[in-house]
Amino acid sequence: MDARAILIVEDDPADLDLALLAFKKNNIPNPVVVAEDGAEALDFLFGRGKYAGRGRQIPALVLLDLRLPVVGGLDVLREMKSDSLIELVPVVVLTSSKERQDIVTSYRLGANSYVQKPVKFEEFVAAVKELGKYWLGLNEPAYANGAG
Repeated sequence: MDARAILIVEDDPADLDLALLAFKKNNIPNPVVVAEDGAEALDFLFGRGKYAGRGRQIPALVLLDLRLPVVGGLDVLREMKSDSLIELVPVVVLTSSKERQDIVTSYRLGANSYVQKPVKFEEFVAAVKELGKYWLGLNEPAYANGAG
């Protein structure tokens, strides 16, 4: 498995706790970086703000909620996919939105997958297991060992 960080962009503490517990339950070894809003996610991705000075690090995977404070998820996705250094990072939109327009726009902006958040914890753990197995195990990343 790719040992680079997984960036989780999630503002709901309950959903974040579920995600972190699901990663732990599935023994996903990657370090996890949490951004609680879109601005913090962009700061991490572009090495700004509290992440300035550490250089840009390319995550193995981004799990992105759409309904975020400060900067929305679609805007984060738009900025990611317009930057040549991180445009190929896999982005899984993990959101409660069922709106067709959100799904279509996410894919048009370059999302690799769109997953609606399951309500039951067991379903969420199963979804995270499959996401981890595919994106961190089977998928051949564009960035080998963090190099683009």
